Amino acid sequence: MMYRYETHMHTCQSSACGKSTGAEHARRYKELGYDGIFITDHFFRGNCAVPRDLPWEEWVRRFCKGYEDAKAEGDRIGLQVFFAWEESIDGDDWLVYGLPPEWLLAHPEIARCTRQEQLTLAHADGGCVVQAHPFRQRDYIRRILLGPQFCDAAEVANQGNQPLDDVCALRYARTYGLHMTCGSDNHLSAPDRQPWGVAFEHRITCPADYVRAIRTREPMTLLCPPERFDPAPEMVNPEAWWLDDKENARLSCIDWLRLAV
Repeated sequence: MMYRYETHMHTCQSSACGKSTGAEHARRYKELGYDGIFITDHFFRGNCAVPRDLPWEEWVRRFCKGYEDAKAEGDRIGLQVFFAWEESIDGDDWLVYGLPPEWLLAHPEIARCTRQEQLTLAHADGGCVVQAHPFRQRDYIRRILLGPQFCDAAEVANQGNQPLDDVCALRYARTYGLHMTCGSDNHLSAPDRQPWGVAFEHRITCPADYVRAIRTREPMTLLCPPERFDPAPEMVNPEAWWLDDKENARLSCIDWLRLAV
């Protein structure tokens, strides 16, 4: 038996681009037979729906609304709902798992920290960081920035990406030894949308279980079409930049489409 989990999704209560409430998401994933979901709303420097001029305690309270709505409905219908978030730093996005809302209240510095500080803070209290959709190309993303030293894994399959983005992400993660995750990046739970995610042979009982699976590189099944990683002749190699240890960027000059898988 496989247990299925959504690892990346947004609510309209806490993400400005969200289209469904937490409760609506919970009901849809329950209908689809998922065992649990992680609510990963856009954090302070991302596309967050909460005004940034609020006192920190009030900001955190409002930021957690989408998660709390999903959690209440999940408890009612028998779906596990876990808390996480997605932060943006200079256009690159990072999923942070394993730290509860109470942790945010005690760590207002997380809203301004560097990538390295984010990883250090997460590790210090039992969390982990996953680079979300590292090769995504959108008009709001100035350039592709890769920082394998600032994360525990890479999200190599994301339903909101173009196939090229995931083809390159898989090759990047395998070449540089990153553990791999998958998520739908769901903003709207609709009948015609089939979420992605990951699956395990055992149940995830708490966020710490997922963190442990990532940091110990536990095998997980990526819930996405296998052809998602097949290159196509019309694909053009994207320009990507490396982040050094001081978080300065330099051009990679790598043909990602030619890397072995």
